[in-house]
Amino acid sequence: MIDLHCHVLPGIDDGPAGIDEAVAIARAAARGGTRVMVATPHVNTRYPNDAATIGQGVRELNSRLRAEGVPVEVRPGAEIAITHVGELDSPELLSLGLGGGPWLLLEPPFAPSFPLLGPILLDLQRRGHPIVLAHPERCPVFHREPELLEALVDAGAVTSITAGSLVGAFGRQVRRFALELVRAEMVHNVASDAHDHGNRPPGIAEELERAGLAPLADWLTREVPGAILDGSEIPAPPAAGAAAVERARGRWWRGG
Repeated sequence: MIDLHCHVLPGIDDGPAGIDEAVAIARAAARGGTRVMVATPHVNTRYPNDAATIGQGVRELNSRLRAEGVPVEVRPGAEIAITHVGELDSPELLSLGLGGGPWLLLEPPFAPSFPLLGPILLDLQRRGHPIVLAHPERCPVFHREPELLEALVDAGAVTSITAGSLVGAFGRQVRRFALELVRAEMVHNVASDAHDHGNRPPGIAEELERAGLAPLADWLTREVPGAILDGSEIPAPPAAGAAAVERARGRWWRGG
């Protein structure tokens, strides 16, 4: 699997404090079937990371993982706060693309309303920056205005939801919304958004299985993120996924 969104680089955001914890996260990810982790540290006012800092962290962590025989490759990326986008010019944005490619992972604000959200994202798309939206199922603005998320997806945005959201790690309302987004074919990727080895671990496969979405797992965790890293066209979901989504929704409505 490819984990498109995780905080595995030590000491540069709210992820692991040291490299030993970073290695533990990668080792746990490997046990769960992940082979590529895209390191996406926060880029915002509190954590003004840049491509040079992230690249150095990726090189150092990969060296340590190879030395310890952990079968995971870490690639560079960033989780850019949408509220911080205006502080970065186009070359800076491109330098923070996922895996060194053109796709940008953007974090919507955790606010019930943000009138500029749609215009900012649509402007980025018009300027040629393809967008991956991080954890939209956890953002109140999309709970209030799901039609805004639909418009962004229709305009070409890709969504990446957090695996834990599918199994209630962020509450029932988030779980409900996550499954509704899957059912509406508005989810393209599931990532761990791991921050540590304990409270926010790098799980993906088990969560998909528990949510009844195993038939979609390959598409969500290999095909789509692989296309994003390769800069190729996003593949269509498998036909078998629709039945899985309906079953998952049925379990949710029964309180499962």
